[in-house]
Amino acid sequence: MSGLYSLLWPFVRRLDPETAHGLAVAALKRGLVPACRPVDTPRLAQSLWGMDFANPVGLAAGFDKNAEVSEAMLGQGFGFVEVGTVTPKPQPGNPKPRLFRLEAERAVINRMGFNGDGMDAVLGNLPPHARRSGPVGVNLGKNKTSEDAAADYAAGVRAFAGVADYLVVNVSSPNTPGLRALQGRGELGELLDAVFAARMEAAPDAPPPVLLKVAPDLTEDDKRDIAAVALDKRLDGLIATNTTIERPEGLRDRHRDEAGGLSGKPLFESSTRVLADLYRLTEGKIPLIGVGGISSGADAYAKIRAGASLVQLYTALVYEGPGLVGRINRDLVRLMERDGFAHVSDAVGADHRE
Repeated sequence: MSGLYSLLWPFVRRLDPETAHGLAVAALKRGLVPACRPVDTPRLAQSLWGMDFANPVGLAAGFDKNAEVSEAMLGQGFGFVEVGTVTPKPQPGNPKPRLFRLEAERAVINRMGFNGDGMDAVLGNLPPHARRSGPVGVNLGKNKTSEDAAADYAAGVRAFAGVADYLVVNVSSPNTPGLRALQGRGELGELLDAVFAARMEAAPDAPPPVLLKVAPDLTEDDKRDIAAVALDKRLDGLIATNTTIERPEGLRDRHRDEAGGLSGKPLFESSTRVLADLYRLTEGKIPLIGVGGISSGADAYAKIRAGASLVQLYTALVYEGPGLVGRINRDLVRLMERDGFAHVSDAVGADHRE
């Protein structure tokens, strides 16, 4: 933590976490948060899925649920931004309180429950392609009361196929009943068939890439099934991982037993293991985005060496502020130089080659 954010933190930590988040979004919308100077180097720039990423560090879904500040967050130095999770219809989410800081662990537990304004509102908020300074993805979910998950995801795909730079099928949140069951081999295959049909219907000439976001709480059979379906259906990418329902030993904070998904530092090791396993099981044929517990350049670099072409973070911003993005990118360059990698893509999956 450094700079202005270190001065603000004593006041921020006294606020209810959801209130603090709302104030942050409001400040970004009003232009009250100064932009950060980007780390501009071709060594970190990549082209994936026909898109240019100025650097590999992205904002994970959950921060900008309604696509209110995607451009402002790109201005904070992120190489890309993922908005959502977006459901077809607006929904309030779970009862409050539903967001808890675990300060001692630099972690968060949330049970938000896909609260959001729905896809029509998000469509109105997203800036057009010409006004974006980087890729903006849309993370899609289902409404809690919906009995036809495939129809909800297909509706999201049809709505955003011509608008989003990429789409994410989120079947891994622990806060919507029955959602994670969609990660099973048969269920997932049927769901992706519906998603791909909707994509072809909505954008046959320029279909956006479709990625799948998976949970960290997977068995070995689960990971093999997901990898097999991803290869069979020619999925464009995988995001590993969402939050965990597990509670690692040693958590000390009084909120440690709250229900919901745990994110932040305690998630780093388990999410990185799942990432590495999926890279191995897909033989490096599918680009991966690594997310879970990143709070430093060393963390981001570990994800990249484990198989991630891109990485995402969110929870660390709560504790470190937006200046973290630039520090991570500068540290990535230093770590690449140390290990003799001329470009970030050279480091992707390096641990599997040793």
